[in-house]
Amino acid sequence: MKRLLVAVLAPILLAACGTDAPPAQPPPSTAAAQHNDADVMFLQMLIHHQKQGLQMTAMAAQRAHNPELTTLASAVQATEKDELTMIESWLKAWGEPTEVGTAASLHADHGGLPGTGAAEIEALAKVPAAAFDTAFLNLFLAHQHQAVEMAQLAKDRGANPETKAFAERVRQSRQGEIQQMLKLMN
Repeated sequence: MKRLLVAVLAPILLAACGTDAPPAQPPPSTAAAQHNDADVMFLQMLIHHQKQGLQMTAMAAQRAHNPELTTLASAVQATEKDELTMIESWLKAWGEPTEVGTAASLHADHGGLPGTGAAEIEALAKVPAAAFDTAFLNLFLAHQHQAVEMAQLAKDRGANPETKAFAERVRQSRQGEIQQMLKLMN
């Protein structure tokens, strides 16, 4: 409350004193400033996770035979690109790094959740055309399930209200994608 009062009164008082000091910046919102290690971990892991997802969905957008799968891959790409920009900006605003170490240490250092490996993504790129849709669905379904698990951890352990709300949106959207993929598999 005192910071808010100072932020509001400082420009008035400085103007009255005749100084040429720049106007005071508004204080950061409580939601933006309040975060903990779980919030940071979730966002850092999600950055890595989404970069992998973008690699896989780019392949699916070009190689999938089923037009519904192509549409799903394109929709996931659009959503995750926007989310990636947003979460990187949050981490930068908090003064936190957007990337941490290697992929192996990222998962080990941040709760040990399994990640989609580079070898799995490379193998997907080499799958014969006739088997691509099934291979993609199997790998991406597991990949999006990992996002649901990460989001639940953020909801349970995070402190930042915006990050927790975003984690809930991630959980819901990825569960919806999983349901779509299960239908495509059948």
